[in-house]
Amino acid sequence: MSRRPVRIRPVAMVHYFPDARSFALGLARAAGLASAPVRVHIFPDGESLLHVRAPAPPRAVLVRSLHDPNARIVETLLAADALRRAGARRVTLVAPYLPYMRQDDVFAAGEPVSQRVIGSLLGERFDRVITIEPHLHRARRLGDVVPGRARAISAAPAVAAHLEDARGCLLAGPDEESARWTRAIARAAGLPWVVGRKTRTSDHSVRIDFPDLPGAARRAWRRAVIVDDIASSGATLAAAARALRKAGAATVDAIVVHAIFAPGALGRCRAAGIRRVLSTDTIPHATNAIPVAPLVARVLAGDAA
Repeated sequence: MSRRPVRIRPVAMVHYFPDARSFALGLARAAGLASAPVRVHIFPDGESLLHVRAPAPPRAVLVRSLHDPNARIVETLLAADALRRAGARRVTLVAPYLPYMRQDDVFAAGEPVSQRVIGSLLGERFDRVITIEPHLHRARRLGDVVPGRARAISAAPAVAAHLEDARGCLLAGPDEESARWTRAIARAAGLPWVVGRKTRTSDHSVRIDFPDLPGAARRAWRRAVIVDDIASSGATLAAAARALRKAGAATVDAIVVHAIFAPGALGRCRAAGIRRVLSTDTIPHATNAIPVAPLVARVLAGDAA
């Protein structure tokens, strides 16, 4: 008499939206977890109906990068509810890119503090929120924005590993806000670094000035690599490239964490003399070259320990 095989329900699983498939599968491989897609149906009026794998394991990891944020945030909140109703007792959101972090104060009468609104929504629905390099200014920790357990992971180790063979290279952060992680990348990769001073004149126009470098330092490097957390219009990268070339750089490349890149942005970068633009894979884009899912997998492993 044959016996049916016993199916063992996994204790944790990676659930992902179709637009996050590549990142999620890389995360599942690195973390040693099974994975399952979230199915999305859009009704004629624009509402979304979601289906998650049921029954869900006790620990669910939901993966979605939240660029083009408005519809994605609503669907992500719905997916959290679906996972709990399917049996998940603990739901972690991995949002490689987390939007609405820049509006952290009221800068003109009548504005919201978007950072607090989005942080509260996510904190209410998820037991933990994990992201890569959120654009925080006044908040020192992601936990100050998202109630409950929240973790912001630095992309510096992955970027530094990509630059291991970059001898004779100068790292350049475009402004004072980039100093902390530019320094972290430079120290990990063993490279000299500099930070510029940025003056924004409009949404698409900035001026960047780099401090004068000693003559010996100028002769020591001929290639500069601009590193920044977010690239949208490309104006900051273009202004930094023009300033670096004026300072003596023969070639200028750029590495960004979050490749938002509005239409025309890459063309603006190339017109300013940037030879090559690379990005991490937090947002799917043709420039993706640096995977960061292994960094998230290490955090998840610590959670399971």
